[in-house]
Amino acid sequence: MTDLTKYRNIGIFAHVDAGKTTTTERILKLTGKIHKLGEVHDGAATTDFMEQ
Repeated sequence: MTDLTKYRNIGIFAHVDAGKTTTTERILKLTGKIHKLGEVHDGAATTDFMEQ
């Protein structure tokens, strides 16, 4: 069973183009969940999964 004490759920909300995806990408990198930062303008962010 997964140790849930090591997980946190957070919500990030703001106006359009306020940097939510960029902030999320940096959090994932700083916590070691991803190893390469993706850029929003390239469509390469981890949470940027919509077709362009």
